[in-house]
Amino acid sequence: MWEGAISEYLNYLLVERGMAENTITSYRKDLQQFAKIMKEAGIADPLRVSEDDLYLYLAVLWKKMVTSTVARKVACIRGFFEYFRGNGKIKVNPAKNLEGIKRRQHLPEFLSEEEVDRLLSIPGGDVLGIRDKAMLELMYATGMRVSELLSLNIGDIEFEAGYVRTRGKGDKERIIPLGEVANEALQNYLRVSRPRLLKTPTDAFFVNARGDRLTRQGFWKILKSYTEQAGIKKKISPHSLRHSFATHLLKNGADLRTVQELLGHADIATTQIYTHLSQSRLRQVYVETHPRGKKRNLH
Repeated sequence: MWEGAISEYLNYLLVERGMAENTITSYRKDLQQFAKIMKEAGIADPLRVSEDDLYLYLAVLWKKMVTSTVARKVACIRGFFEYFRGNGKIKVNPAKNLEGIKRRQHLPEFLSEEEVDRLLSIPGGDVLGIRDKAMLELMYATGMRVSELLSLNIGDIEFEAGYVRTRGKGDKERIIPLGEVANEALQNYLRVSRPRLLKTPTDAFFVNARGDRLTRQGFWKILKSYTEQAGIKKKISPHSLRHSFATHLLKNGADLRTVQELLGHADIATTQIYTHLSQSRLRQVYVETHPRGKKRNLH
């Protein structure tokens, strides 16, 4: 599948776009490298590559290449998918949001456990503080995307059973366990804050001061404010809480398959971008568990 798709695209560039042979040769090398990485990750069909899969590809590139080289390869991949979007074989170009992307953006900063504690201690006991505490606790407890958080409706959280139901990419539903701390924060929000924020009936779980469903921009401003108040100097985005969730699980012994399920990744290869953050933990587990991981007194 990959070979055929690459040949079709390069033939288009040569015949219809009139590109030079040396440019075609360069594109072929870039696309063959991309295909190799995707196939090693278990992605056999180029028309089924997702944006999350591209993060895996970029993570590999950043380990070996300078910014200008990565930018060139990203441009090549973007053009490749745009060709198939243009002829109707895919609906969306998965690389469309990668234009001008910086290293820091596709591997966002994550917070240490101590930084998370500081961040989550900032929201106060007023109406909005209680709401904000509930949102931040829920994001860190579940690793859900900000879009999933803000699309939650009343009824999506089962407090007694201790789980939240959400829909991720491709409208795929998943059930995520809910820790006791987040559970308590959410119930406090429902009991104290939400009734005082509502102006008209709505199914939206999290609402703003006007009683409307909270927006991504609104959440970003909230997170930025608390990050500054906590004295955290890192460039944090809403996605950083998702990265922190995954990183801390792996660091503390969770297996990759479990983290994959919790994050809602279709392919475990996508989850593997987090393992570079947990190498010290992996080595510790190896030394402690492998029969010859460290020297022992055999006498």
